Amino acid sequence: MIQVTTVSLNLMNMFKRNFHCSPVVSEIQPDILIHIEEGYGVPFVNYEVEIIKEANQICFRRADYLIKVDSIYQNARISVCDELALKHALIHLYSSYIIYKNWGLLLHSSCVIENGKAHIFAGRSGAGKSTAAGLSYPRELLSDEATLVKITTDQITVFNSPFRSELAVTGTEKCAPLASIQLLYQAQQNKRIPLAKSAGLLELMDKVFYWAHEPVETGRILKFMRELANAVPIYELYFQKNHTFWELIS
Repeated sequence: MIQVTTVSLNLMNMFKRNFHCSPVVSEIQPDILIHIEEGYGVPFVNYEVEIIKEANQICFRRADYLIKVDSIYQNARISVCDELALKHALIHLYSSYIIYKNWGLLLHSSCVIENGKAHIFAGRSGAGKSTAAGLSYPRELLSDEATLVKITTDQITVFNSPFRSELAVTGTEKCAPLASIQLLYQAQQNKRIPLAKSAGLLELMDKVFYWAHEPVETGRILKFMRELANAVPIYELYFQKNHTFWELIS
């Protein structure tokens, strides 16, 4: 549970449009407090983030946002230029938070449920993550941009992601066990090729939203990646731009 404060009506309306919001309940202690303010920086330039770590605080600075969070991820302040900057800053902070809590990873991918199992579609920019998710309808959609993956020694579970790009929630399922990961390539014919665990691990490394600032955090990320690659089969999926590629997955 995250408690958010801001004096900006525009940013609060953005929250209400994109996230599940509820009134503050005094009896419940939030996991993290975030204060958000406008008026920082310039519109999006690039994805480069500068990290400054001090004794009790970590700063993540991009041209269009600045995040200041204490070293135990209980209080954060986000300054942004616009709504896009806020969305990216929230993804950044949330990813860092769940890694710090040893909970899991946020993957740059889409994810769909088929027969109670989750299937992730990942790939380079423009590979077709949102396209594959859209072509999967009427299967339920857990994410179309940032997939929320909980990783334990017993099970890999995908949760409904609050971070959306183009496609809204399509069902009522909140989570599902992860059954496979597809690395997407658009092609004239459908084909799925299994990858060795080591190759799959390398392919996934640049699909994680993370900005490591110390060796301990990097170690957590690598541990999660190894557990994910060992537990879940990873494939190269060459697909036509229609729903028939599901014949290779189902």
